[in-house]
Amino acid sequence: MRNVTIATLIFLSTVMNARAQERGLELSALLGTTFQHELDATDLGIGGRIGYQATPLLGVEGELSFYPQDIPDRVTITSSRIEGLFGIKVGPRFDWLSVFGKARPGFVRFAGAGQPFACILIYPPPLSCLLAGGRTVLALDLGGGIELYPTDRSLVRVDVSDLLLRYPAPAINRDREAVTEDSFWGGNLKLTFSIGLRF
Repeated sequence: MRNVTIATLIFLSTVMNARAQERGLELSALLGTTFQHELDATDLGIGGRIGYQATPLLGVEGELSFYPQDIPDRVTITSSRIEGLFGIKVGPRFDWLSVFGKARPGFVRFAGAGQPFACILIYPPPLSCLLAGGRTVLALDLGGGIELYPTDRSLVRVDVSDLLLRYPAPAINRDREAVTEDSFWGGNLKLTFSIGLRF
């Protein structure tokens, strides 16, 4: 009987320890790059992420990033960008790694041009002219990634996703096509590397 009691206590202790590692708060610093298709530019930014692992398969998270560089660097149409995303990540979590998919709606705020520049007087105008005055657009980040757990309290994460942005219209897009509807979605490849702590 004593051996059964000891075995039961060891089993429960192991299960409780595993449960504690499956759930909890996560804080990360990140470095990201987005290939802005419509603006023909590569954007580099820094930011942070806070997440909560609600179950072994499901987590919720919010992310805020700042992209400080001018786009483009010659005649600026946007001097910086702020990106905010909030959503879920889903995937199995093991002792030392997790593979996940994610869906996170949010926004991207394009800051106005640093200085005035000439826009051609045509209808519809180029998208760059619409963004130059500053604009906030809807965003949807769809993708996935992998997390590694070097220690019980640390994580290293790599994300690959398609950052869809809902651009204003009427406008002429990058492919020189006239978009006369209310707005249109444009895809952008987004890569993110982050390191963080688990609590």
